[in-house]
Amino acid sequence: MKICQYTSAHKSNDVRIFLKECSSLASAGHDVTLVAANCKTETINGVKVIGVEVSVGGRFSRMSKAAKAVFQEVLTIEADVYHFHDPELLRFALALKRKGKKVIYDVHEDVPRQILGKYWINKYLRKSIASAFEIFENYVARRMDFIVAATPHIRERFLKSNKNCIDICNYPIIGEQFVSTDWNAKKEELCYVGGITKVRGVVELVKAMDGIPAKLNMAGEYSPLELKQELMQLPGWQNVNDFGFVGREKIYEILSSSKVGIVTLHPQDNYLDSLPIKMFEYMSAGIPVVASDFPLWKEIVELNHCGICVDPQNPKEIANAVKNILSQNKDAEQMGINGKKAVMEKYNWKIEEKKLLELYNSL
Repeated sequence: MKICQYTSAHKSNDVRIFLKECSSLASAGHDVTLVAANCKTETINGVKVIGVEVSVGGRFSRMSKAAKAVFQEVLTIEADVYHFHDPELLRFALALKRKGKKVIYDVHEDVPRQILGKYWINKYLRKSIASAFEIFENYVARRMDFIVAATPHIRERFLKSNKNCIDICNYPIIGEQFVSTDWNAKKEELCYVGGITKVRGVVELVKAMDGIPAKLNMAGEYSPLELKQELMQLPGWQNVNDFGFVGREKIYEILSSSKVGIVTLHPQDNYLDSLPIKMFEYMSAGIPVVASDFPLWKEIVELNHCGICVDPQNPKEIANAVKNILSQNKDAEQMGINGKKAVMEKYNWKIEEKKLLELYNSL
């Protein structure tokens, strides 16, 4: 089967899009092309990556110019199935349907709920914009051949619009290159890996570091960039190792050397039922997690005895949870073992890959 996946917002080496979905499909014998903005044209893992050069400024330019440029390239590719990953590409999806093509919408986030927390959208306009987008998204979704949802919660929402909907969760790939580090040889370090924004709890985390006798390895992109200056003014910053955006190899190194992984996102609607990849990567690396006390996350963490859940907006609770883990080496090591076992048995890409391949075989 000839498959064209495409994205205007993600990098061509995006873990979910390229390393998991496209690579899995190519390994299964499908002819896979990935179209992405501003990347190198090359073939990797059997996937033909096509880069579309387009000059973009801010996010609105990306949503308009990059989306249009990527879609124009997609129109030159003759495929059996077209699979797209960004909400800004929705407006082009019906054009493919009119040509009689099979189209899949891969929904990474609950976008209407996500809009409600966007700091760069006027707070008085967010509800109306979110409502209008949801109406449009549902309209297009009803006409798609399949909806791939990144979480069961998102799947439940789209089942109301399209019965051909499946959740394919963004769980870790078993066998990623985590260096095996003896627990007692690890340093007194914790880590946060991912986008660095206020709603992802980084302000409270840095505040918590003021009372923790350890270093925080923080890796990711700041949004907005000015946030870094704000964090640097906090007393806890003295205990932060700021790596900025790093590649997968450096992430492996950070996770392998840390004793605690932090995922304390704020209780926004789009986060409450999310399944953050960083939480499962921490578990896969064999380190305990300190996570937000959302009901779904508490169920995962407490059921598997792999960490502690806290109020993400309370720096003192975060600090106490981290100190608790660091002070109980034997218990902490067991939490890490429990988390890794849970990933090996339940929360891994191999299980999700089967669902993806079955979906394509059904088309």
